[in-house]
Amino acid sequence: MNAFIAMLGATLVHFLWQGLLIGCATAVVLALLRNSRAEYRYLVACTALLACLAWPALGLVERLGNGAAAPGEATGMMQFAVRNMVGNGQLIDLGAAVRSIVSVWALCAAVLSVRMALGLLWIERTVQRNAGRHDPVQARWQARLSQMAQAFGITRQVRLRMVEVLASPVTAGWWRPVVLVPAALAARMPPDLLEALLAHELAHVRRHDYLVNLLQNVIETLLFYHPAVWWLSNRIRAERELIADDFAARQLGEPRRLALALSELERLQFSTHHLAQAANGGNLMDRIKHLMRPAPQALNWKAAIPMLGLALACVAIYAEATAAEATTAKGKTAKAVVNFDKCALPEWPAAAVAQQRTGKVVLGFLIAADGKVKSSKVEQSSGHADLDQAARTAIEKCSFIPATTAGKPVASWLKMMYDWNLK
Repeated sequence: MNAFIAMLGATLVHFLWQGLLIGCATAVVLALLRNSRAEYRYLVACTALLACLAWPALGLVERLGNGAAAPGEATGMMQFAVRNMVGNGQLIDLGAAVRSIVSVWALCAAVLSVRMALGLLWIERTVQRNAGRHDPVQARWQARLSQMAQAFGITRQVRLRMVEVLASPVTAGWWRPVVLVPAALAARMPPDLLEALLAHELAHVRRHDYLVNLLQNVIETLLFYHPAVWWLSNRIRAERELIADDFAARQLGEPRRLALALSELERLQFSTHHLAQAANGGNLMDRIKHLMRPAPQALNWKAAIPMLGLALACVAIYAEATAAEATTAKGKTAKAVVNFDKCALPEWPAAAVAQQRTGKVVLGFLIAADGKVKSSKVEQSSGHADLDQAARTAIEKCSFIPATTAGKPVASWLKMMYDWNLK
């Protein structure tokens, strides 16, 4: 089995408990911030989602850096002590299934990547298809959107396109942002309410939410198998919509108008888009209440009991996983790395050169924990004492990478042969 596949499989499996720990810790923090500003909760959720990507990534880099050259060493790290859980006192060895784990993960991640790429391609084609369209309604709303963008402090041009296939306004793009507005919505919704929805979309443009949303999709694609990732991503989207609502309401000066626009979306039962920023993201009723009558949220301790139980389970799994790694690493020895290219060649004794004496000497030498050669001995003589001593003098000036046991450098003996040859 390829060593990299083994290390990647170990990383994916370890993220099961890592993601649970991050999710539980985030849930506790969000519960404490339940009555704080949405910006704080958004920052906490974004940080947690980035940690979901950074923790396994750093773990994989560490595994690659430590060598784990033999696949068996990497798969050995995947043994989890669950004797207290299964009751049979045995360790569950996932090493045999690591190839299947990585294969299934890679296949699913590839499918999700293609789905994401097709969604982005569809948005781009929709924008290009409607670029040369001469529509007086689109031209009128484009002019109004440009005025609103200036009021929002947006210096880039924000394009507007009327489309037939969407059910809700959608914002896409960062460098050249575009707002896609359903033609049916422009015809059925009162202009002042549609303007409120456009203000919400401009808030996303102003905050560069499209970039964050793309990063979310990438993390969801790579870590699709963990529920904590999807929960965190949904919380990010919900808090982001609240932030955009507050921003738009401040610019409009009329929170009630935006609430009425959201209520109209609720009545028309529009669908949600995740590859771009849509005006109907999150829970519409919660957003309406947030705009009209924000009320403190009480902490439901009964609902927190399962979360606390899950947190304890995560800690137990972490302890068992750490103990399994320590058991695997204990006694694992890596040989010293010897590179004679960095050593100076032995100097020929003058008498040996004059008499053209040659031979092969086999030396044993001790590499200390600091990598320096502390001592040496002649295992097999060349037949000439001066040649043997010259070889010992040269090797004792060298430094190498010492051997390790359980990750700690230790002293070790090695052998080498030097051929004294005049050719």
